[in-house]
Amino acid sequence: MSALLSVSWGTVFWATLAFIIVYFLLKKYAWGPIIQSLDDRTHSIESALNEAEKARLEISKLQAGNEVLLRQARDERDIILRDAQAIKENILMEARSKAQEDSNRIMATANVEIENAKKAAMTDLKNYVATLSIDIAEKLLKDRLSDAEKQSALNNSLISEIRKN
Repeated sequence: MSALLSVSWGTVFWATLAFIIVYFLLKKYAWGPIIQSLDDRTHSIESALNEAEKARLEISKLQAGNEVLLRQARDERDIILRDAQAIKENILMEARSKAQEDSNRIMATANVEIENAKKAAMTDLKNYVATLSIDIAEKLLKDRLSDAEKQSALNNSLISEIRKN
């Protein structure tokens, strides 16, 4: 057991020499490219993270811009709806006003026509009554004037009436 715990300086020398040779070979041919690829990978990951952060910031800006545009669109929609409602109310008021004016005008025209028809009917009635009265008077006068005695009496009564006036 003591052989296992004892140090042989020749073995230490050759082990150290082999370690140093392997160390330099690994450093020159393996660790340089490995470290270089790790550095490249680190840089690519960092640039990807930076790009992702930029994209996240741009997306948040776009979302904020979209919210502003959406709010503006809603406001414009509300304004358009209010204007349309006001226009509708104006059109209805104008239509009611025009209908009332037309109704009043038609009523006035109808009243004038009714009054004219009434006057025309009254005139026709007066003319008819006058014609009828003249016909009756004519028949009566023919009857009265057919007899000479009656004619003389009528003349005397007419003369006396004229003198009174």
